[in-house]
Amino acid sequence: MDKSLILKELIEHYSDGKNADFAQKLGIKPQTISTWMARNTFDIELIYAKCEDIDANWLITGEGEMLKNQIAEDSGKKIIPLVTQSAVAGFGSMDFLIKEADVKAYYSIPKFNHCKVDFMIEISGSSMYPKYNSGDVVACTILHERSFIQWNKCHIIATREQGILCKRLRPSQTESCITAVSDNDNYPPFDIPVADITGIALVVGVIRLE
Repeated sequence: MDKSLILKELIEHYSDGKNADFAQKLGIKPQTISTWMARNTFDIELIYAKCEDIDANWLITGEGEMLKNQIAEDSGKKIIPLVTQSAVAGFGSMDFLIKEADVKAYYSIPKFNHCKVDFMIEISGSSMYPKYNSGDVVACTILHERSFIQWNKCHIIATREQGILCKRLRPSQTESCITAVSDNDNYPPFDIPVADITGIALVVGVIRLE
């Protein structure tokens, strides 16, 4: 493994290629960076401690993605994972972490820089047409408390019985349930038992290709 290439990528990512600035971030002398380059090595523990958004496997092996499986910020930019449906099956958990295998790609989208976006996911089916088309990608903010649900707005809901749903949410007349509403009139509203829900995220943006 060529550790000098990993080191170069780190310096480019954090310091626009400036060795002295990266050395300052790590709290070491710039000469140490030069020594690492010459010897094809670096202090893994020090870099991992100072660069908190770096993926440990990438740092050790150079394989996979540089950044951890979560939103990472650098110079005001957010790196947002586009995930599979299986990735968000249990995002209601407070210790939820997206696995690398479930990330299709990472994107930096300027419009989302000042939004709290935890993940993006692709819409499937026509139940939310014309609001969303099948293939649209929605940006989502995980709600860790159900009291934060914004009624009649679109949410991504993870359920045990029906999988991942994109619906508008409304209060239900049935106790311990939430009503899921589609924008497409061909899909009637239905109730989801609260006990069946493993996670809810508010849709805060969409990316659409014509």
